[in-house]
Amino acid sequence: MTTMERCKAVEEGVRAAEGAVARLKEGFSGVGITLPSLRVDPVSCAGNEPAAPLVDLGRCNLDTALRLSVVLEAQGRSEA
Repeated sequence: MTTMERCKAVEEGVRAAEGAVARLKEGFSGVGITLPSLRVDPVSCAGNEPAAPLVDLGRCNLDTALRLSVVLEAQGRSEA
């Protein structure tokens, strides 16, 4: 793989991760949850190797964690 191909693969991975972050923010917002530090992890995007970037769900306070668990549990019940 050439350097240009690696760079393109890295860029595509970062764009995909940014899209995933946007979808997560929209989904969480729809159920009243905000994760302030939800983002693409910049360290996982460093370099020219096309490894998959990581999405950092970040830190949240206890109230947000409990609200998130309620939403996930309700979703699980509705699919059963």
